[in-house]
This record gives sequence, structure tokens and C-alpha cells, in this order.
Amino acid sequence: MSTPPSPPPGPGHSWPPPPPHQGWGWGPPPGYGQQPPALNGFALASLLSGLLCFPPLGVAFGIAALVQIAKRGDRGKALAIVGLVVSVVMTGALVFTAGRVLSAAGDRLPSLSEYADVEGDLTDLGDLRAGDCFNVPGGDLIDERPVTYRIDCARVHHGEVTASKTLDVPGAPESREADRASEDACWKAQDEYAMDTWALPEYAEMFYYAPSRRSWREGDRTLLCVIGTTEEEWRGSLRKDAGMLGPEQVAFLRAANAAEFVMSRPPDSDVEDVLPEYQAWAREVHAALGVEAKFLQGEGAGAGREKAVPAQLAEVEAARAQWQRASQAGSPEEFDEQWDRARAAMSLETERALRGAYGLSTVVPQWMWDSQSGPGDPDGGTDGGPSSESV
Repeated sequence: MSTPPSPPPGPGHSWPPPPPHQGWGWGPPPGYGQQPPALNGFALASLLSGLLCFPPLGVAFGIAALVQIAKRGDRGKALAIVGLVVSVVMTGALVFTAGRVLSAAGDRLPSLSEYADVEGDLTDLGDLRAGDCFNVPGGDLIDERPVTYRIDCARVHHGEVTASKTLDVPGAPESREADRASEDACWKAQDEYAMDTWALPEYAEMFYYAPSRRSWREGDRTLLCVIGTTEEEWRGSLRKDAGMLGPEQVAFLRAANAAEFVMSRPPDSDVEDVLPEYQAWAREVHAALGVEAKFLQGEGAGAGREKAVPAQLAEVEAARAQWQRASQAGSPEEFDEQWDRARAAMSLETERALRGAYGLSTVVPQWMWDSQSGPGDPDGGTDGGPSSESV
């Protein structure tokens, strides 16, 4: 029986010898057990920012994501590209929209230079009171609620407040009925504030600022009446009320202005469409002229007015007769005929002489000449008052 050979001498040897070394094909592949590359956070942030948040930030996130993915081997390259594209498109849309909005706002708002050039102290429109003078940017009083700068009336200004009162309108705010009531209230306020209407500048206009539907719901009831003088530079107050005139002047002007006011406010529609309304208006004119006639009768032969008062009284009575016939007209044509006769019955020369006798302005305003035109005259009009702008 043979015996196994003895192990060779020397250290480091064992018996039996170890099995041969196995190659990699027999074990796990290289990298076995390692985690896959992480999704890049900037890639996801780019897409979300472009869609939901702030597109320019999404552009920055998309670029950062592509740089990190190239360096680290993160996942999400396709997501980063989509996020970048979406963010660029949304940024372009945002810039276009913002440009349109700013352009529209620029068309509606005065430039900063206009605000900077306005003289006076910035004052809210609702804080202005009768007698206050003010400026507005660009001299534009035709605005729903202009920015106002209160200033001393002795300096150049755009407007002067004649009244600030609580508005009581028959209809809803901004309706035709409410506008008519606001106009009437401000014409009357102007006649009390600047009683000698012939003394107003030719370019003076009446403006009013009434509550809008929105401000009305919020409790706004203030009506602001203004004389505008924006066409030329104007200094000084236009105020000439009862406290600045003599008693006889005040009594005459109140009677004359009341009659002129009624005559200047005919119905809005054509006489052919609303003859009964014109008949009612003629009765109002007849009554207003009656008040003026009664005043003139009480004046008698005052000093310096011996001829002027009787001459005016005769014309007023003649006009009253025509207005009474107009109130009974059976057709629009007959009404127009009586209306023409009523106008022709009163002479501006006679009224000018009377105003001179009372120590008032004798410069006949252009709107008075216009009011002498007949109702069918294309160059004339039915409004006997100065031109107005209502806001």
C-alpha cells in the first residue's frame, strides 16, 4: 500500500492545494449592489417653474440641470430639455403680455413728467370744497376721477370748485336720469357761485364729478361741481356770489338766471317724438319768465334804470305769451313756430342795456348769440347755456 507523498518543505504551503482561481464569469458582474444614478433636481424644478411659477427661473434651472447631468451623470436630461424649452416659451409669452399691459396703461395714464410739472399740493378730489382752485396733470379735466393739486386761485389753475354737495339722484348712478340731475344741480350751483354769468371767460366750461356705480355701492354720495379754464392760462377766482354783489344785483340775477336755466334745458329728444314733454317745458319757461316779470314790475323806475327796466319787462311779457301758445301747440311744427317767435321777442341789446344799468357785465357771451338761433338752425342750438363737459 503506497502512502501519499509528504508536503514539500518550507513555509506557506498547505495540503491539499487550493482550487484554481475562478474568473469573473463565474461571479457577480462588476458594480453589482451599487445604486442607479439619481434624478437631477434642477431638471424637475425647471419644468415646474416654467409651467406653474416663474418661467425665467425655469430657464436658469434647466441650464443648471444640463450642466450637472453632464458632470455627474445624473438622470433627467430629457426632462431638463423639456423644462428648458417650456420655460423659454412661457418667458416669451410673459414678456409679450407684460408689454401689452404696460402699453395700454401708458395710453391711459399721464407720463411721470406730467405729474412732476403740476403745481400745487396733491389733494384728493373728495377733499376739495367750494372756492378751492386746483390743477390736474396735462390740464385734462375729462376724467372719471382726476388727480388734483390744490393751489392758490391767484396762480394759474385749471379748475375752480363751485360746489361740493350730497347727491340725490332719481335713478341709478351713471343713468341718464342721474346725469341730468347732476348737470342741473351743477348749473344751478354755478349760477349761485358766479352769478354774473356774462362775466365768465368765453372758454370757461362746467364740469361735474359724480359717483360711479362702484363708488355709490361703497357709500360715495359726493357731487363736485367745477368751472374749468383749461384752454388758456387763467389767474384769479371766478367767484361772484351774493356776498360780493349788491342786493338789487342779486335779486335781478337770480330772476334772470332762473329763467335762462329753464330755457337752456329742453327735453333731450326731438320735438317730433316727444311733443308733450316740450309742451310741459314751455309751461316751465312761461312760469320762470313770470317770476322775472314780477321782479321787474317791482323795480319801477329805479335810478339809472328808467328806460332799461320797462323795455326788458315788455319783451319778457311778449315772450311769455309765445311760450304759453307753444305749450298749447297741436303739432311739432306749430311748437317750433311759437318757439321761434318767443326767441325773437327778447333782444340781447335790451338785456345788455339792463345789465349795464345794474352795473353788471355787458359783454354778450357767444353762447347767448347761439341761443338766439331757431330750433331748426343747423348753426344754432337749443341749449342756451355755456358748453359743458360731464364726467
